[in-house]
Amino acid sequence: MKVDRLDVSADPRTALAALRRAEADGCSGFWLSETRHDPFVGLARVADRTGVELGTAIAVAFARNPMTTAVQANDLHLLSGGRFNLGLGSQVEPHVTNRFGMPWSRPAARMREFVLALRAIWHTWATGERLRFRGEFYRHTLMTPFFDPGPNPHGTPKVWLAGVGELMTEVAGEVADGFLCHNFTTERYLREVTLPALARGRAKAGATLAGLEVSGPALVARDDREVAEVRRQVAFYGSTPAYRKVLDLHGWGDLHEELHRLSRRGRWADMAAAVDDEVLHAFAVVGSPDEVTAELDRRYGDVATRVLRTE
Repeated sequence: MKVDRLDVSADPRTALAALRRAEADGCSGFWLSETRHDPFVGLARVADRTGVELGTAIAVAFARNPMTTAVQANDLHLLSGGRFNLGLGSQVEPHVTNRFGMPWSRPAARMREFVLALRAIWHTWATGERLRFRGEFYRHTLMTPFFDPGPNPHGTPKVWLAGVGELMTEVAGEVADGFLCHNFTTERYLREVTLPALARGRAKAGATLAGLEVSGPALVARDDREVAEVRRQVAFYGSTPAYRKVLDLHGWGDLHEELHRLSRRGRWADMAAAVDDEVLHAFAVVGSPDEVTAELDRRYGDVATRVLRTE
């Protein structure tokens, strides 16, 4: 199981230093997330300065369109010498509609079509065949030589999808090369909900789980400061209606109601106190570095090909 570093706060000015820390720690990959900065810009800053894998975890698909995403991913695959992984996620409706001002409907079906459109665009560049993608949400039928970068000598990037709900997870199994478990995933949810959904998606594609990469959840706390931070993260995720189903599986639906109520009142500082140790340890691995490594392997070693440790 590979261990990668996910940096959720690095901007283009600090991405190189963050990459060097990941390399020094022996990480196999370096991934950036779309929070305060564009992950594609940060990765472009470091792409030709390392030999480790690079990726986005995640870039918000529905804030973009397949053509712009195809261009960005293709360029990063070139810059990195074929080491780029395109990790996409849907985000949740309020962010897509109110933060990005983009349309929202049927996210699982839209994401499936987004990935198929990406692959159609890359296929046109690789083969010179006419671009003829017509879907329900996206239409790409024009590619003139002036805008065609031609075949990428490194092939096409791997596409990873993130998901929590069963429909999005099935889509990942069907059309993606890899699945990014959300950090708001417990071992039980992964085994009882996520893996069966991935298997159903793979079956639609005539494949098995053996051909799919899986990045397991990796909320980790090694000291009191990190425990406090992880407790805040669990509280934040737990307040989101789209993620309630994870808590419901454990019989913790009332916790979601409390966290959601506090979030709507802006009482962010009070939310972490509602997350008790039982909930914390279900989502996070707490202990010394050696204990953390052993527990991650125990929980996910037989199903995950890698984990993304957050910095």
